[in-house]
Amino acid sequence: MRLWKALLVGTGLSLSAALAQTTITIATVNNPDMVTMQKLSGEFEKKYPDIKLNWVVLPENELRQKVTTDIATNAGSYDVLTIGTYETPIWGKNGWLVEMSGLPASYDLEDVLKPVRAGLSYQGKLYALPFYAESSMLYYRKDLFAAKKLAVPAQPTWTQAAAWAKQLHDPSKGVYGICLRGLPGWGENMAFLSTLVNTYGGRWFDENWKPQLTSPEWKRAISQYVELVTKYGPPGVTSNGFTENLTLMSEGKCAMWIDATVAAGYLANPKTSKVADKIGFAKAPVAVTPRGAHWLWSWALAIPKSSKKVDAAKTFIAWATSKEYIELVGNTQGWVSAPPGTRYSTYNNPNYQKAAPFAKVVLESINTADPTKPTLKPVPYTGVQFVGIPEFQAIGTQVGQFIAGIVAGKTSLDGGLNQAQTAVEKLMKEAGYLK
Repeated sequence: MRLWKALLVGTGLSLSAALAQTTITIATVNNPDMVTMQKLSGEFEKKYPDIKLNWVVLPENELRQKVTTDIATNAGSYDVLTIGTYETPIWGKNGWLVEMSGLPASYDLEDVLKPVRAGLSYQGKLYALPFYAESSMLYYRKDLFAAKKLAVPAQPTWTQAAAWAKQLHDPSKGVYGICLRGLPGWGENMAFLSTLVNTYGGRWFDENWKPQLTSPEWKRAISQYVELVTKYGPPGVTSNGFTENLTLMSEGKCAMWIDATVAAGYLANPKTSKVADKIGFAKAPVAVTPRGAHWLWSWALAIPKSSKKVDAAKTFIAWATSKEYIELVGNTQGWVSAPPGTRYSTYNNPNYQKAAPFAKVVLESINTADPTKPTLKPVPYTGVQFVGIPEFQAIGTQVGQFIAGIVAGKTSLDGGLNQAQTAVEKLMKEAGYLK
């Protein structure tokens, strides 16, 4: 040992780094906030030289498929998983995740927004820590609206949004009236469409788990959506998910976009947006009810039970979701880019308040999203933009494909929804929800 110490002093290496370095593998999504985390993670490795980070960064749909397969088969490919408020309670119930207990007092868990903590818990136990959290909101081009003398209220309606899309659609100038998710996937087009169905008074299932996809509310909501994206949206809408629409909006090609509040920092940042000074923010539009018109989501970090490096993984997660990390982002990337939606202290920070004109809308949207009452009628599930049952990944993705078929003109509205209803009924019977 004395020889090792002497050699290490000579090479400038620390004893812990040379003798006990632990490598943890992190699976995460390729959105801007997570890419920033990867970029800044050198600061973590400086602080904890005995922990090395190995990154696996994937598109959203691919990430979900891979981590779900990995944890369900106990494969143990990853030590840290990026998952959300859909997976966390289900996987916590299954005993697949390590409880996030024993955090140091300096972590200040009470500073984490209460609705977000609740969304990442099962039976009062916390199974993931939020990297960022979000609701959904309306982004619009203030300059285009002003040129047409259009005023956006704090709480717009879908009737107004449809009229604005028609008036502002001008593809000859490279501007589309409205951008919405069209890429099939339970977390892509169906996340947005679930909120649209909710606010039109629809629901995925009645109290007896019978699918409701051919109800008048679903037909009205999907009809509205198809008309908007086919008449006033960009071409190739069924290829556009969150990331693609973020690019379109930041390049000034959308007059409006309804999507995740986490995009606000990117769109308001002149380093990443060509229209940073022209973006307005409002609550997500409503139709017949405000319930379920905006979602609640968090991309969070969790540890699978299969990991053999729990202590190192927990050390990284505590760092990446800490006040310290938010300060690091604010000081190096600008406060407009600070991870939103997780901590009360962020919203009380004068630097963030000054840099983030969207902060109030985002905080109110997160605090008023209620996964226990997602629409007008009673439902047997929790979740605003998803149904909190294990079968929903398959259900949501399959329905998303049927609706993409309607948008692409491969089937009629009634035909596509009838196909979706039949498919979901079959799945629910096989899963034992229906006789």
